[in-house]
Amino acid sequence: MTRTAKLALEDGTVFTGSSFGASGEVDGEVVFNTSMTGYQEILTDPSYRGQIITMTYPLIGNYGVNEEDVESARPHLSGFIVRENSRRANNFRATGSLGDYLEKHGIVALEGIDTRALVRRIRTSGAMKGILSTEDLDDKSLVAKAKSSQGLVGRDLVQEVIPESPIEWDEQLSSWAKLPGEVSSGSNESFHVVALDFGMKWNIARHLADLGCRVTVLPGTATASDVLEYQPDGLFLSNGPGDPEPVTYAIETIGQLMPQLPVFGICLGHQLMALACGAQTFKLKFGHRGANQPVLNMETGQVEITAQNHGFAVDEEQLPDHLVVTHRNLNDNTIAGLSHRKFPAFSVQYHPEASSGPHDSRYLFEQFLANMMAVRTPTPAGR
Repeated sequence: MTRTAKLALEDGTVFTGSSFGASGEVDGEVVFNTSMTGYQEILTDPSYRGQIITMTYPLIGNYGVNEEDVESARPHLSGFIVRENSRRANNFRATGSLGDYLEKHGIVALEGIDTRALVRRIRTSGAMKGILSTEDLDDKSLVAKAKSSQGLVGRDLVQEVIPESPIEWDEQLSSWAKLPGEVSSGSNESFHVVALDFGMKWNIARHLADLGCRVTVLPGTATASDVLEYQPDGLFLSNGPGDPEPVTYAIETIGQLMPQLPVFGICLGHQLMALACGAQTFKLKFGHRGANQPVLNMETGQVEITAQNHGFAVDEEQLPDHLVVTHRNLNDNTIAGLSHRKFPAFSVQYHPEASSGPHDSRYLFEQFLANMMAVRTPTPAGR
């Protein structure tokens, strides 16, 4: 039996389609992702907390879901929108259908609307607050709820997705996450990395473990003294959801640790590192979300195709002198990478761990490893 579902935007636009997930009503920021595949990784990425995701590719769900392609224990997004949900899961790894997976995890989902029209509206007007409902189907009521919903700016969503206690990570990359013939390129030395988890994708920790690192995952609320108790060789700053500016506790911790440890930040971790250095951030009109985002490596001149998921960026006009732009997003020229002039600290505004996405930027994990090695074995004077 087909169930009606509606999406209402704060500008008064209403889309009517069919539900294929859980019943209910949710609010969130309505955004879009341009990936053709990788929907299970998107669903389980904690960075999507508080958002209703629209997939631009017209057919989603054709290869079903499985127990391996997940980036956290459960989906974190508010709602999910597709043009068409595939009724058949046709893949030898599939253990179930997308619709059943969404219903199991309580995710409200909508299909059968003109996703092109929705994406064009978001690109024109910017990401908007919205309501997705299978219960209240009155247009005026839904629009009013969308207008009064909270939105993302000024909210600390990190607190909603961080782990409750420290974790000693022991899982490496699966064979599905590697290219044919690819082997691990870790060091003969063992390095201990403390990862501050602000909503970390699991494939990040897998990459670090695959390089031979011992990885201790701490909640993003950990203090500098909490981190130093573990005597780490390096500090990793993870991705995470929402606005970085309210995450003041992490900004303070990073500022205290940066002079003491090599630092590598991804996405929200990139923004938090920049804020700890005195930079400022701003909200993008509709964000960067997809597995096909071009980035220029300013040091090598090479263009990397990257996976991205963020709605905020570092403001280049307010960038302190001690930060150097190392990467640039070629779609809008925003900052996509930074390094510190004095400390062995760097960050990127994209996902080198992919999952899903290109493998162009995996060298960044090796760069982090090299920084830890250089600090452990300083170059003798005179060389």
